[in-house]
Amino acid sequence: MERSRNWLIGTPMVSENASHLTEHLPSGLAAVEEAVARACREARRDRASVTLIAVSKTFDAEAIVPVIAAGRRVFGENRVQEAKAKWPELMSTYSDISLHLIGPLQSNKTREAVALFDAIHSVDRPSLCEALAREFRSQARRPQLFVQLNTGEEPQKAGIAPTEADSFIASCREKYGLEISGLMCIPPVNDAPAPYFALTAKIAARNGLTNLSMGMSADFAVAIQMGATHVRVGSAIFGHRG
Repeated sequence: MERSRNWLIGTPMVSENASHLTEHLPSGLAAVEEAVARACREARRDRASVTLIAVSKTFDAEAIVPVIAAGRRVFGENRVQEAKAKWPELMSTYSDISLHLIGPLQSNKTREAVALFDAIHSVDRPSLCEALAREFRSQARRPQLFVQLNTGEEPQKAGIAPTEADSFIASCREKYGLEISGLMCIPPVNDAPAPYFALTAKIAARNGLTNLSMGMSADFAVAIQMGATHVRVGSAIFGHRG
């Protein structure tokens, strides 16, 4: 299903500052909302400066609908095919959903991704840039784009090495004509995340990028302290996946 317009990234149905509403939220979401608000207060940041992405990968519509009903409108998925199977029907009922692709994107899935998603967090190679530029020319849609960094330079992970980030961002802009909104990173699981978040923020700043997609269920509070504008939280909201 192709969507005719780009919905505003990060717009929730309820006020982000209405903390009194958390008592009506599903328990996991309520706890996360309170933790995000607390982290923002501790960092002396406006709660509205952080978009909470509810990562619904592997969960079906039955699990997602209560979170939508509680007011959450920004969701993240890892795979194009899984998102295509469940979100078009949900979005026919809830037309203000903002859907983010937070997992790797194969170049041959670019057409479908551009049609379905409002943001793509995994721009990480020239062939994908070329495919995205082609689809941007043929579709009347411009999803928000994040360059994915491999901050730990882990061989099993996708992403651009920090030393190559500046040249890659310049290439995205100058060679492919892509507007890059920000950076995304996933720190090594066994390391303290703060240095990797700090590195991502530093690279973003020197490239004039204002959005930082960093922080998941275990470390989103640290990410907010380090300047995250988007945090990707799944298990803390939905529970552990089977």
